[in-house]
Amino acid sequence: MSLAIAVAGAERVDELEPLWLALHRHHREVAAQPVVGDDAASWARRRAWYLEMLAGGEDLVVIAERDGHPVGYAFLHLHHGPDDTWPVDGRWGEVVSLSVLPEERGGGVGTALLDAVDRELAARGIRDLQVAVMAGNADALRLYERRGLTPAELVLFRFGRDGGEATP
Repeated sequence: MSLAIAVAGAERVDELEPLWLALHRHHREVAAQPVVGDDAASWARRRAWYLEMLAGGEDLVVIAERDGHPVGYAFLHLHHGPDDTWPVDGRWGEVVSLSVLPEERGGGVGTALLDAVDRELAARGIRDLQVAVMAGNADALRLYERRGLTPAELVLFRFGRDGGEATP
């Protein structure tokens, strides 16, 4: 069964739900910090965010399909620069989500999605790419590092506190 790649917009967002939930559940397994426990709430929030970004007209979804069924996707958000910290060109891309169904992981779907992302960026004259990796997701980190991405920033959270003294 060959893999097909499609580029889409808001019209296909609802097809991403099972793929997002697979990623969200994977995050629950590997994350160093707690993630949203309610799958329905997580998808509702993610869906709304995707639709908001897609409404701008530049962002896109790259979908990997086998026999017409989505098995993975990458959501590509385009930023306008320059950035105040990083030496990016005038615009840069950000993969805000990359998900592959568990049974498809390790079979080249993620690589095919990132190849398509690179083609879309090149077609727009964009050279710079940003990707966030969930702390604890070693497989994803290896995938991105093989593609020449390197760690550049660490994001820290504090959950459930109103401020005050730090707790040990």
